[in-house]
Amino acid sequence: MIEVERQGRSAPERTDIPQELPILPSKDTLVYPHMMVPVALSGATWTRLIDEAAADRRMVGLVALRDPERDATPDNLYSMGTAANIARMLKLPDGTIQVLLQGVKRIRILELTQEEPYPKARIEVIPEIEERTKEVEGLQRNLLGLFQRIVALSPTLPGEAAVAAANIEEAGRMADFIASGLNLSLAEKQEVLETLDVAQRLRKVTTWANRELEILEIGSRIQSEVKQQVDKTQREYYLREQLKAIQRELGMTDERESEINELREKIEQAGMPEEAKKESERELDRLAKMPPGSPESGYIRNYLDWMVALPWSRTTPDILDVKRAREVLDEDHYDLEKIKDRILEYLAVRKLKPDMRGPILCFVGPPGVGKTSLGQSIARALGRKFIRISLGGIRDEAEIRGHRRTYVGAMPGRIIQGIRRAETANPVFMLDEVDKLAVGFQGDPAAALLEVLDPAQNSTFVDLYLGVPFDLSQVMFIATANVLETIPPALQDRMEVIRLSGYTELEKLEIARRFLVPRQLAENGLTADNLDLTDDGLRQIIDGYTREAGVRNLEREIATICRKVARRVAEGETEHVTVTADKVASYLGPRRIRYEVAEKTDEVGVATGLAWTPAGGDVLFVEAAAVPGHGAITLTGQLGEVMQESARAAFTYARMHAEELGAPPDFYEKFDVHVHVPAGAVPKDGPSAGVTMATALISAITRRPVNKDVAMTGEITLRGRVLPIGGVKEKVLAAFRAGAKTVILPKENERDLEDVPEHVRDQLRFVFAETVDEVLKVALLPAKEPAALAEKAGVASADSLPKAASESPAD
Repeated sequence: MIEVERQGRSAPERTDIPQELPILPSKDTLVYPHMMVPVALSGATWTRLIDEAAADRRMVGLVALRDPERDATPDNLYSMGTAANIARMLKLPDGTIQVLLQGVKRIRILELTQEEPYPKARIEVIPEIEERTKEVEGLQRNLLGLFQRIVALSPTLPGEAAVAAANIEEAGRMADFIASGLNLSLAEKQEVLETLDVAQRLRKVTTWANRELEILEIGSRIQSEVKQQVDKTQREYYLREQLKAIQRELGMTDERESEINELREKIEQAGMPEEAKKESERELDRLAKMPPGSPESGYIRNYLDWMVALPWSRTTPDILDVKRAREVLDEDHYDLEKIKDRILEYLAVRKLKPDMRGPILCFVGPPGVGKTSLGQSIARALGRKFIRISLGGIRDEAEIRGHRRTYVGAMPGRIIQGIRRAETANPVFMLDEVDKLAVGFQGDPAAALLEVLDPAQNSTFVDLYLGVPFDLSQVMFIATANVLETIPPALQDRMEVIRLSGYTELEKLEIARRFLVPRQLAENGLTADNLDLTDDGLRQIIDGYTREAGVRNLEREIATICRKVARRVAEGETEHVTVTADKVASYLGPRRIRYEVAEKTDEVGVATGLAWTPAGGDVLFVEAAAVPGHGAITLTGQLGEVMQESARAAFTYARMHAEELGAPPDFYEKFDVHVHVPAGAVPKDGPSAGVTMATALISAITRRPVNKDVAMTGEITLRGRVLPIGGVKEKVLAAFRAGAKTVILPKENERDLEDVPEHVRDQLRFVFAETVDEVLKVALLPAKEPAALAEKAGVASADSLPKAASESPAD
């Protein structure tokens, strides 16, 4: 400020102020007469104003704006300002202008004579009236004393400011100078400018100076207290360091105290709920009172480390962009529309209701269909951390709930361990292989999961090791399983089950083209310039070398081809390799998989059934033969108990309806029936082959051939009803692969056809049966030798057989 005053005295001052001046509006700057103020200007308007003013009389009128956010309109300009000389002007490379303005006189705007390109106004100069009365002199001395005390306390005002103020003889000018040094608002500074009476101006500035002095004294007192506290802290620190040095010399240590203090600070910063914080502080107090060598102190320290490391209140913000989430899911996975829609629905609801609880999903499907990788994509779409634990083979309940701290080596369960690794309270948490949980003498882990996977309870989940509730309601749990049958019903009830069926050949081809081939090329150091797998080649790999519902083995076979090509490239061969269908065998060897195909002719006693396997659907041929005997039934082919019961039910149904079916009424007394399912080394079970067994058995008894183009599945009862089955999509795809033209399904499974690809539905004929009679009308053809079985049974002629045996037309 002293520099400004000195420059103000030395710079030439113009007193011939014109009656019209260019007006420079100011948002936050105000200049008093005889003062110098630097102003930074930018923009073409103000640059032109300064240029033209500098070229003319080097004088402008600096007037403050009433509202800094509005333009310089007549109603937004104060009526009084200051005429100022342009003492110095500097243009910077960025287009801004630094101007040093020297205040000359107070002016009043009479009227604006120009608004564009910059304002001009007709003004009048306000003369300075200096009265040297005792009152003015007393006010001047009082204000000077206040200002000197302000300078002494202020961290921003230099000491020379008090000297400069003392050297100003004019009372009004000194009031202006002191007002410019106080921390006043623009409106208050404008009020000083507009106060022409010197005594009144001195009083106003004195009032504000008293306010400023009071604030500075309070700040000084606070600063003094803080300094004393800091000095005390520094003194204590110095003494502690000396004490530590002495203790080190004497072989003593104070590390335990610092460890306790560090733990106490971490507990304060962990953001724990009140109950957890109280428990932690209680354990910390126990630790502080224990001897350092006590074994229990190590257990308590480990417990406290777990408590402060858990993310009690740390969460990851969700990315609630539904469109982006859809792009991420489509980028990572092909098809799986139902699951993608469910995740997008969750995101939409979360966006509308941020405090909703996390869903509990369960992906059920065969191996290799992408259940685990789908969880990773969901986490990426939500912007959350992803944690996966495998539950396969876990027998101990403590793996879920944790161990009590009374045991040596106790630690939290896998849920809390996963939350700690995630470092956030809302990760996507995948419980892999939940159907592989086992029951041991240590308890039932599935029962321990009931609390974890219940949205109504998991907000207060208590791990036995922690002993206090931990909120899991924000966690998005995703369980995976291959089958639902081994999951306890109570656990199933807590999860939203979403089924992932196996992929069709076209879906596998698309997945291989989009994901598997590019990934294996990258993992084996190849590019598309080195290797090209054609669609025919991929189909050959899918059909001839993999039998699975997923694509895991398909990726392995593609990796095998990539490795062989990578070896050639490493040996120096640069020729581009194209793998077509006829070249696949040269890389992978002879075809390993042979799918069953439909029979070439209509045969008696051979029916085509459909079966579900973990690797997808398959065709199952059931053979039946009637041979002379005494009514025994033989079942072969390594059939399970349920499948054997289905065969016996079919045999009983045939006996009950022998006459209607066109079979000798006493055939079961003179013939033995043998039912065989090929691939005898493979265990088979389940009720869905009941319809197939009944058709094969009745065909053998009545000598009516089975239509080779018909494949069937369904459970039967003794009354001949056809009950619904599962795995419709996989079974229909197996029938399609085998070349069947008609598929018989239970009536109640008609709704399941929605899951079957449209191109498969269009090429098959579907028959939905409620009874065995409806199945036989479609599956059995008219008998070619109607008297054969009757003659063997001792019947005199074909006329004695029911007409249905020889005249029943095929549907």
